[in-house]
Amino acid sequence: MRIAVVDGQGGGIGRHIVDKLRRELPNETEILALGTNAWATAQMLKAGANDGATGEAAIIWNVGKVDVITGTVGILMAHAMMGELTPSIACAVAASSARKILLPVNRCGVDIVGVEAKPLPHLIDDMVEMIKAVAEVR
Repeated sequence: MRIAVVDGQGGGIGRHIVDKLRRELPNETEILALGTNAWATAQMLKAGANDGATGEAAIIWNVGKVDVITGTVGILMAHAMMGELTPSIACAVAASSARKILLPVNRCGVDIVGVEAKPLPHLIDDMVEMIKAVAEVR
């Protein structure tokens, strides 16, 4: 199974996601760190991603080659992450046939009805459980 973790800015959320995925999923799971900037990619690589790529072209290319895409809901929205998430990246993520398992982090002015407000570590735990369930189905 190939999982892409998309993050930007300081890469903190992506780092936490990669760390938890690496601890919870089988070693053969390939985790790809896709950062909108080099710092975000580096943070995810330090957390245990198998490989990393940085920037718009790299993200667009790679989101079509994975089974699952994860990150915050902002990766579907143009100009999220203080403008680092380009319209082309948002379009490529949305158009990818990969399963999207996203965190409902409200940093982009979008509230999702029916989503329980939880601390970030709890949301990441829920995300990992959902990804594990998807992996078992494959």
